[in-house]
Amino acid sequence: MRDTMDLKKIANKLQKDYVIKRVANIDMPSFKEEPIIREHIVFKGRVQKIGFRMEMDMIAKRIGLTGWVRNNDSGSVEAEVQGEKNKIDYLKQQMKSLKRAKIIHI
Repeated sequence: MRDTMDLKKIANKLQKDYVIKRVANIDMPSFKEEPIIREHIVFKGRVQKIGFRMEMDMIAKRIGLTGWVRNNDSGSVEAEVQGEKNKIDYLKQQMKSLKRAKIIHI
């Protein structure tokens, strides 16, 4: 049992390190100033247990978006994001581009 817990901790740390490095290496574009909006987003597909929420949160913070993100019992990931529309669209595009996720609907 202890070995299993140790392996889970190692796997979680590797996943976290991977996401941190990946987000740090994204070449962020410059964005035109736009009005602030709020958007409710639900990602459906293989989006849980892959670091999806952490990556979404880190990208959002890098581009100046605020809000929250959570797992749903249905297996989807739900978010409420506030900021400029072009930045929210960019965030959604980045999340759709994740190879380890399989998004079937936004």
